[in-house]
Amino acid sequence: MKIGFIGMGNMGYAMLKGILNVVKSTDVIFSEPNKERAVDITRQTGVESVDSNAECANNVKYIILAVKPQFYPQVLKNIENVVRNDQVIISIAPGITMDYLKKTLGIDKRFVRVMPNTPALIGCGMTGVCFDDNDFDYEEKEVIDMIFTSFGRYRRVDERLMSAVTCASGSSPAYVYMFIEALADSAVKYGMPRDMAYEMVAQTVMGSAKMVLETKEHPGKLKDNVCSPAGTTIAGVSALEEFGFRNAIIKATDECYKKCEGL
Repeated sequence: MKIGFIGMGNMGYAMLKGILNVVKSTDVIFSEPNKERAVDITRQTGVESVDSNAECANNVKYIILAVKPQFYPQVLKNIENVVRNDQVIISIAPGITMDYLKKTLGIDKRFVRVMPNTPALIGCGMTGVCFDDNDFDYEEKEVIDMIFTSFGRYRRVDERLMSAVTCASGSSPAYVYMFIEALADSAVKYGMPRDMAYEMVAQTVMGSAKMVLETKEHPGKLKDNVCSPAGTTIAGVSALEEFGFRNAIIKATDECYKKCEGL
């Protein structure tokens, strides 16, 4: 088994770090147009870079296309003459459909469409994964599972939901960071040192997320459990409702979804 990354930006690097927990560095190669970054990645991970996208694709079983959607036409052109039917091609770009990939590289090629997120860097990623079971044998599906559990959790989804996955987990870490920053700012306003504020808020966000995952309780029920009658928390919740907290999140998701569908 050999894995090749085409592109080594933030998302590719996050995935690479996870994959290196389950395979040797010699089992992975990558191509990256920024030569300075390529040298730095090799220094950090021991994974060797190659000179071109075609060379990367030609020498691996699993090809991970870790580039932004706008670069797909050029990257697919780079590799169209070297990809083979026995390879597994994994695409991480929002808006790039299976149909587009098959029309470009061939209907006989086999694809996995995924949407990971950057918390993969610390082994806490969430990935939506879409593929046709009939296209892959048992061993290949085991490797796909190994890849996407190496840096967090994944869920199998229908391709029609991939833009929604981008909204729910792909782009949303940015919103969570904004929430952490804003809540920490509000604590700093009342005298708390900034490093303490970030720690307290971030740990609270992490703990709250684990409560949802591990208790299986509805988030609304968990929220109600914190809200004592006429207490401090319900006063804050009331202010969030007054100033459109939920609506702002939904509007952000609307814009994210429209962007995905328009790519």
